[in-house]
Order: sequence, then C-alpha cells, then structure tokens
Amino acid sequence: MDLTIHSSFLPHDDPDASLAFYRDALGFEVRNDVGYGGMRWITVGPVGQPGTSIVLEPPAPDGCGITDDEKRTIAEMMAKGTYSGVNLATPDLDETFARLQAGDVEIVQEPTDQPYGVRDCAVRDPAGNLIRIQELR
Repeated sequence: MDLTIHSSFLPHDDPDASLAFYRDALGFEVRNDVGYGGMRWITVGPVGQPGTSIVLEPPAPDGCGITDDEKRTIAEMMAKGTYSGVNLATPDLDETFARLQAGDVEIVQEPTDQPYGVRDCAVRDPAGNLIRIQELR
C-alpha cells in the first residue's frame, strides 16, 4: 500500500480566532473556508505541502448523534486542552518559538530537550488544542 496523511481534524469553538492562529501565528495557508448551517469548517496547511491539511471543525455539530452530556464533556476537555492536538516539526525550533512568543500565543512549554530524544515546545491554539512543535534533526 502507498498511503499518505491527507488531512487531520482539530475542533474549534471560535473560527475567526482559530483562523488567525493557524494563518497568522503558524503561517499556514487557508485552503478552504466553508460555512453550512451556522457552522464553519476551515482547511489550512503548511505552505509548499499541498497534500497535507488540517481541517478546523465544529467539535460537536448537531445531528451527529452526540448527546448533550457528550457535548459538555467535549467542551470541558477542550477548555483543559486534553481533547485534541497535533505534532508539527520545524528545522529551527528557537526561531519558531520566538515568533510564536512574540505573537502572544499561549505557551505551554518552552523549547526543551526531552528524555525520549526530541527537542520540542508546546503551545495551545485558541480552542485549547495542544500543538507540540519538535525540531527536525
């Protein structure tokens, strides 16, 4: 088999704030921005990598079989930053971190050499998703 990752999904609770974070803070390009029934799906991805995208989606749209209790649980987990996340990579972690820090992004962890062999940092997007960024070696 020859498989690639085409897109992954992250929830958002404020599409405009998420769009600003992924476009302006991370420098991703906007590939699609679709509204339907009061909801909004935004597809973003790294410049120069058209085959890899992140779809920012409503976390629990109506009509998907998600109960009110489940919606509350999802909202609580998003607020704590434990619902979803993504790992990114960069050739220059210090430069990337400095740009994010200057952009008033919520910092979770400054660049650190991890005991499992990577050097990374962590930030949160406006929905609380954990974004870990590791340095390519």
